[in-house]
Amino acid sequence: MKDRKIFLTEFDKQRLEELIAVAIEFGDRARADLNGLSTEMNRAQLVAPQDVPPNVVTMNSEVLLRDVQDGKEVTYTLVFPQDANIDKGAISVLAPIGTAILGYQEGDKVTWKVPSGERTLEIIKVLYQPEAAGDFDR
Repeated sequence: MKDRKIFLTEFDKQRLEELIAVAIEFGDRARADLNGLSTEMNRAQLVAPQDVPPNVVTMNSEVLLRDVQDGKEVTYTLVFPQDANIDKGAISVLAPIGTAILGYQEGDKVTWKVPSGERTLEIIKVLYQPEAAGDFDR
């Protein structure tokens, strides 16, 4: 839902901009994942880490999601690409679902494209958020 307000901490924005810059430096300018992340970042409301609402998905947040179509629930931790490990529930911010949930909050529904069409997930609960736990540099 493009009209919803999303939040991004200044620290996360800086690290994500560095990630995009490195990818571009190595010739990945046309990657859809980078373009999607950049678009989301540009429309986000920037907040200081201590001011981000505790129910917002930030980098390194653990979040409970429910698939609206089939009702299945899954827990993911939103991480930087180098820390991604789907077997351990760590999903990259560059994965379509990772980009889709960044900055959204509990109760929001996010839709993203997959090869078979579109999927919609509802953010049920932010189980852990570094900023809410006082981990401002995580």
